Amino acid sequence: MHLLCFTFLFLVLYTSAFTSQDYSNALEKCILFFEGQRSGRLPSNQRLTWRGDSGLSDGSGYHVDLVGGYYDAGDNVKFGLPMAFTTTLLAWSVIEFGNSMRNQLDDAKAAVRWGTDYLLKAATATPGTLYVQVGDPNMDHHCWERPEDMDTPRNVYKVSSQNPGSDVAAETAAALAAASIVFKDSDPAYSAKLLHTAMKVFDFADKYRGSYSDSLNSVVCPFYCSYSGYQDELLWGASWLHRASGNAAYLAYIQSNGQTLGANEDDYSFSWDDKRAGTKVLLSQGFLENSIQEFHLYKSHSDNYFCSLVPGSPSFQAQYTPGGLFYKGSESNLQYVTTSTFLLLTYAKYLSTNKGVTQCGSSTLTADKLVAIAKKQVDYILGDNPEKMSYMVGFGPRYPQHVHHRGSSVPSVHAHPARIGCNDGFQYLHSSSPDPNVLFGAIVGGPDNRDNFADNRDNYQQSEPATYINAPFVGALAFFSAE
Repeated sequence: MHLLCFTFLFLVLYTSAFTSQDYSNALEKCILFFEGQRSGRLPSNQRLTWRGDSGLSDGSGYHVDLVGGYYDAGDNVKFGLPMAFTTTLLAWSVIEFGNSMRNQLDDAKAAVRWGTDYLLKAATATPGTLYVQVGDPNMDHHCWERPEDMDTPRNVYKVSSQNPGSDVAAETAAALAAASIVFKDSDPAYSAKLLHTAMKVFDFADKYRGSYSDSLNSVVCPFYCSYSGYQDELLWGASWLHRASGNAAYLAYIQSNGQTLGANEDDYSFSWDDKRAGTKVLLSQGFLENSIQEFHLYKSHSDNYFCSLVPGSPSFQAQYTPGGLFYKGSESNLQYVTTSTFLLLTYAKYLSTNKGVTQCGSSTLTADKLVAIAKKQVDYILGDNPEKMSYMVGFGPRYPQHVHHRGSSVPSVHAHPARIGCNDGFQYLHSSSPDPNVLFGAIVGGPDNRDNFADNRDNYQQSEPATYINAPFVGALAFFSAE
């Protein structure tokens, strides 16, 4: 069934607080957010014009070019693991729902490419090395300054055969492989370069096994520790390489290594750290759409994941707020909401191809039920919630005004050309004034487990946005924007 027909069939079943045009407007803003996170020299068509060039000497002290990429959240550090995951999820959004993006597709692909251009540099600058971070997070977090004014150390960190980082390397391979599918038709040469580099980076990740948290310690911990280990990323990376290349060697790798890399482990969240649920859904596509029998196992485990989200199911494990929001943790909870929502819609799409269902004990979970669950989460984020607050900046009549973000909270270089120093910037962090620069499309951390939200810049757990919150939401909004 074509995606647009599939989308229409489900949308007519449900009343909504929002129209397809509302979802389309939210999609535009959701993609626009990534322009606010750009590092490097900004292009002439940059739409968030309060941002300026930044990080133009990144890597120069180490004789490598690491200009570009994304700042992960409200700080000025380029963390490799969440950046690669962001790029993978942006690419996956385009792969599954690009046909519904209409006039937003080019901007979505540009957001993917901004990430992959940087990851290509990081992966190819030095043989046998992957550059995984620019910026000292401990020093950066003791400063509050816009990226255009940065004077904190731009230290460069890498993984190698002697200091491995299979997790960040395999995630980088996944990002490049997924993006190669995005550009396969529109830019075949670039697509081939992405796939070739992905294969090399994956081989490096698999050959020199180890966690980057062990190699880099306090540089990445506690900020982006690989708590789940590196095994989930290896299976995730191999799965994307199989989908992108169709190479039987990756199918053989998945079959031979799946059990030791977590194929039988059920986890009930999907994040920049833990890829197990996403991998199961990705591989289930091979079974549901392409009848690859070796992937039936992953369909069964995907069913387990979705049954865990449904109240009344024998395997129900999820928690929800009184207002109906999926709740995983007190810090940046919406990252888990947007990833689970994306998986719900992607799996519904896969199921629809052969009228498949999910069995939760004696209950049957159909694709339309998955869509209904996802829709409630999307609508909650956009403002259909007890606070009547949109958690996407710039969308709706009421949204966060005090975002934990250096670029949006400090006057722009146009409004205040003189440099604002490291310590001087803290006056803006603690200010009760609304953000001088609107970071359109930014999805903040979100409410607590009682649906309460404190619009306070100091409250980073609730008010800080991140690229990996937005990336999967691009796909979800594209789905609901389709007529």
